[in-house]
Amino acid sequence: MKSFRLHFILPLLGLLLSSIACQTLFSPSPQGPGAMLFQDDFSDTGSGWSRVTTIQGETDYADGVYRIFVNEPNLDIWSMPGKDFQDVRIEVDALKVGGERDNRFGIICRAVRPDSFYTFIVSSDGYYGIGKIRGQDYTLIEHDALQPSSAILKGAALNHLRADCIGDTLTLYVNGEKLTEVRDAEFPRGDVGLIAGTYQTAGTDIRFDNFIVYAP
Repeated sequence: MKSFRLHFILPLLGLLLSSIACQTLFSPSPQGPGAMLFQDDFSDTGSGWSRVTTIQGETDYADGVYRIFVNEPNLDIWSMPGKDFQDVRIEVDALKVGGERDNRFGIICRAVRPDSFYTFIVSSDGYYGIGKIRGQDYTLIEHDALQPSSAILKGAALNHLRADCIGDTLTLYVNGEKLTEVRDAEFPRGDVGLIAGTYQTAGTDIRFDNFIVYAP
């Protein structure tokens, strides 16, 4: 198992995308999603995601993808497009292009405030979990540590992530495989988004593409 520590959270710092675009290795899962509520292939730099550069990291659009670069240890950076949904199924392609395998990145749902939401994360060394952020408090739901899975492609690989937030049930899929399902009813609805973070080593660099929100 892998511990899930967080010493400092930086909300809504943007993600800068480099010139490397993610190739889509997976199409949206064919398991009967509802109507498409929101879609972003990041070709439009005005679609609502943050564009910020600081010494701690960057968020931005570039060449049709979206980058989160985290340049400080023990830090999470996230971005949201300013939406409001209740029950949703969210999918995205995520590609690691820099930093250590000991990282974390994934999907946000039901952000009731910029610093309060659910997060569905994986790491480039093959771990996963569903967590909850409330201000400076960052905890996993129903687990003490991130869990390993062979479904997650390790290293500089592209993984297709899916997060279902339906009622009080939160479910994480990676590359078409269901990894975990937990229950929590604290956040009933809110914004969606993307997140990436570091542990002891700075330099996590993730590119996101094909972000889609469906009705369940």
